Amino acid sequence: MALYSIGDVAERCGINPVTLRAWQRRYGLIKPQRTEGGHRQFDDEDILRIEEIKRWVESGVPVGKVKALLEGGNVNIHDGWTALQEEMMAVLRLVRPSKLRTKIATIGREHPADALIDHVFVPIRQRLGLDQNTARVMCSLLDGAIIDYVAFCLAGSRKKPGKDALILGWETEDRTRLWMEAWRLSQQGWRMDVLAEPLAMPRPELFPGQQLFVFTGKPLSRRQQELITHWQDQGFLITHQHS
Repeated sequence: MALYSIGDVAERCGINPVTLRAWQRRYGLIKPQRTEGGHRQFDDEDILRIEEIKRWVESGVPVGKVKALLEGGNVNIHDGWTALQEEMMAVLRLVRPSKLRTKIATIGREHPADALIDHVFVPIRQRLGLDQNTARVMCSLLDGAIIDYVAFCLAGSRKKPGKDALILGWETEDRTRLWMEAWRLSQQGWRMDVLAEPLAMPRPELFPGQQLFVFTGKPLSRRQQELITHWQDQGFLITHQHS
């Protein structure tokens, strides 16, 4: 029977090891074996279970309800992402940075980065962006806390084996989203750095031999697509990062 380390499983399933540990310790969703040295080992059955957990979580089921579903229980499934958005909004209304950082760190351990970005952070920022007054202040507070957490995650990912890459914004003013896309890429095995100031025009010749991701926040214009194709034809390693 094949056994896999937590790092192997994380790469294979696209789940951060921190999230896997949270699923085990806090929710009892997985029960890996242990080596004599105390290291977790997973078999193929564990991997199938992790994939099933991931599908439930990404569909919007709260992590705390997944165990009952796995055991065949009759669970009232509501939109867990909406509930999590409301939890985040409640913390935001306190206007307490320390509580907000704690909440983001907690949900960051429990949910995949892709799901949090697409179903929690982006919708909340869109919602707050509709209001010109107090909500804008809360959105700015949220952005600072998100960037703080993502920077912490990126620093950790750069300590692990992987491929180095740089992400930059192109004709976009959404700096926070740029950091979130860097976080998304880091979960795919990239050791990311962020060019924090978006550019009017990328200059790939300044980064010879480096893997570049460009984020525009919207579909590429015809001109942008032509330029990326031109740079790729010249041998530059440049890719558009889709949201």
